[in-house]
Amino acid sequence: MMDKMQQLFDYFAPAVLHVGMRYFLAAGTAFILFYVLFKKAMSGRKIQSKFPELTDYKRDIYYSVITIFIFTLVAVLSLRTFADYTLIYDEISDMPTWYYWGSILLMFALHDFYFYWIHRLMHQPKLYRYFHKVHHTSTNPSPWTAYAFHPLEAILEAGIIALIAFTIPAHRSAIVIFFIFQIIYNVYGHTGYELYPKNFHKTWIGRFINTSVAHNMHHKKFHGNFGLYTLIWDRVFGTLRKDYDDDYEKVTDNKGEVEIAKLR
Repeated sequence: MMDKMQQLFDYFAPAVLHVGMRYFLAAGTAFILFYVLFKKAMSGRKIQSKFPELTDYKRDIYYSVITIFIFTLVAVLSLRTFADYTLIYDEISDMPTWYYWGSILLMFALHDFYFYWIHRLMHQPKLYRYFHKVHHTSTNPSPWTAYAFHPLEAILEAGIIALIAFTIPAHRSAIVIFFIFQIIYNVYGHTGYELYPKNFHKTWIGRFINTSVAHNMHHKKFHGNFGLYTLIWDRVFGTLRKDYDDDYEKVTDNKGEVEIAKLR
């Protein structure tokens, strides 16, 4: 046990640095692009015309830092300290190349399903104020809202790391790739801007892809649109908001398309 504790201490500090750098790079880049450099040019794609206050940014960053530490702790425990008890494998050559990339798709599907249900669970009145209220304080989210969780919610969110480690044979590098994708898409969902094109929500694939509009509606209106990467489970279980299509079309009207065209 002492060896495992030492291993935890050895890996924790550099892991916090890596997780923190990925988060601040993703959220910071989005913030600089959409809230500073191209704020005017992208105004046609702003979902809510009003911008968050400085206090909102500070609060979200504060909780994000706490989340980074919690995510890192769960990751080190799952992927290093107790790795011998998981399905993590050490050599990429241990599994076929196709499976390496297939395992990332499995993580995507598992996380999408896991998030949908814990998200709905946290909206139950008896749990909401203890777990999810902090995140919903940002009714007009920004990139810094992506990891702005109460510590109890952060623990639930981090549960996907342990679930992956114990259910999906995976190489650590594949898990890193997946979580880089996760933070990028999570930041996109909280940018407050819609980046997908007009009528994307009506295409055969767009009907099932979660958009920034869909998640922004959830923050603003609190009910419905519980998905993370996709809208599959919202459609299957009837929790997709009825006004989603109308809101998406309002944000991606011709004015928005013209403003984006100026950037090309």
